[in-house]
Amino acid sequence: MSNTNYIGCYFKVTPLQPAVEILIAELGYAGFESFVETEHGVTAYIQKEDWSANILDDIQILNSDEFEISYSHEEIEQTNWNEEWEKNFNPIEVDGLVTVRAPFHNKTTTEFDIIIEPKMSFGTGHHETTHMMIQHILKYDFKDKSVLDMGCGTGVLAILAEMKGAKPIDAVDYDNWCYLNSLENVERNNCDHITVIEGDASVLKNKNYDIIIANINRNILLQDMTVYASCLNKGGQLFLSGFYEDDIPIIQEECEKNMLKFEEKLERNNWVSLKFLN
Repeated sequence: MSNTNYIGCYFKVTPLQPAVEILIAELGYAGFESFVETEHGVTAYIQKEDWSANILDDIQILNSDEFEISYSHEEIEQTNWNEEWEKNFNPIEVDGLVTVRAPFHNKTTTEFDIIIEPKMSFGTGHHETTHMMIQHILKYDFKDKSVLDMGCGTGVLAILAEMKGAKPIDAVDYDNWCYLNSLENVERNNCDHITVIEGDASVLKNKNYDIIIANINRNILLQDMTVYASCLNKGGQLFLSGFYEDDIPIIQEECEKNMLKFEEKLERNNWVSLKFLN
């Protein structure tokens, strides 16, 4: 197990929206990994080694006159994380077909019952981007398709892909905690066709997929789009999320440079998810 500690930043925000959405996006670009929206704002987590006293200097919304935002921070040992998320993690249901729940929640009757213990990892289905990615997976045929879940977080999307018949599946994340968490969740859901890989886009060399799922922040997507395109089989599908409506033009431009054709958009609270074809 990784013994990495995290810094938790507690933001109190007035009024809540759209400030919380903007704040989460800016913190994501700055390197914060996980977010829990609260009654008064948001709690954001970053690895201690990535934290610095001036990391919040570039978070523009903190200087906005439109919102009142105060914050404090403290170091959090990962052994305390279970208690933190357990207080906030309720089961979610997507389109009456998928339930994402914790091990201590009761089994459900939906077609796809996914058990996730998220700990520090991102991807419980509560966030708009994960929710939309689940909707994409539900809508399309995954049977016997080779799949890449890039930036897999908890592994929830890879797990759902296997439940829909996909194989083989690679679930990739550069963060050690996400890697370990995905391994746990893959085993917890009795998945046989998912290989969890610790690394970034460099691990994709000489790999090919019918479907690529990438729920990461905008900058990483732009940086790695050429790699995704080179790994996607002809006629393959690319699902992207982790960014806002305003980011669509720059994302679409980068996709089109790589001969990827736009096909579909989902939107949820100003977050978007796009589908492209090779």
